Amino acid sequence: MRLRSRLRLMTAATAAVALGFMGFTATAHADVTDIPPAGANDWSCKPTSAHPEPVVLVNGTFKTMAENWATLSPNLASAGYCVFAFNYGHAATDPIPDSASELRDFVNAVLGSTGAKKVDLVGHSQGGMMPRYYIKFLGGADKVDDLVGIVPSHHGTSNPLALAAGATVCPSCVDQTAGSDLLKKLNADPEAPSGPDYTQLATKYDEVVLPYTSSFLSGSAAHVTNVLLQDKCPLDTTEHDQATKDPVVAQWVKHALDRQGPADPGFQPHCVA
Repeated sequence: MRLRSRLRLMTAATAAVALGFMGFTATAHADVTDIPPAGANDWSCKPTSAHPEPVVLVNGTFKTMAENWATLSPNLASAGYCVFAFNYGHAATDPIPDSASELRDFVNAVLGSTGAKKVDLVGHSQGGMMPRYYIKFLGGADKVDDLVGIVPSHHGTSNPLALAAGATVCPSCVDQTAGSDLLKKLNADPEAPSGPDYTQLATKYDEVVLPYTSSFLSGSAAHVTNVLLQDKCPLDTTEHDQATKDPVVAQWVKHALDRQGPADPGFQPHCVA
């Protein structure tokens, strides 16, 4: 086998191993569709007094909105929320600042359509972290009421395969590596800029965001709540990839969205074995 062909195969193999190990569903960029999950993107939806902020769902790296939110989107819609979702950043692999600009534009479209003054953001993995760039640097602090992060990568991951993926197909994976220049900029004080309330959900079984405490934010208890799922539901074994489908996570999300301020640390969800 010629050296060039061999190197090409090795590169492809490295990417495949990295993405598989990190628990991502590797959707080919050319095949990403704009089909929303059930319950999302009814552009005629108008928020009610009970749920005045539309909810924008922000998927994680290598995810599509349809797969990432297949469970939570219809759950929120059936609870009376106007729910919106979008694909961004070539399966969320583009640099974080570029994807944050796409989020800004999508939020503006949702606000224009619904007439709401602010949105709530619910994000998975990168989708929980990337919105902070929008909030901190792109004017989002005045347009976001709540940011609920589901196993978000706020402080990156020490998983060495994040760099392996970044060297091949994923600039955002480099941005999500612990100690990256992007994260140093993003996490310079304050980590949780004033304006929104922040609820962050982590699982001790996270195999992607390592350590799982990287999902937590520093900030005033009046505006920041960090939740380890197992503190209230010790038998909950949800991992990173499927966290958006966990019924315990769904309860925390709705609790955070339904109250003033972030989630109440004393909230006790119904634990599902």
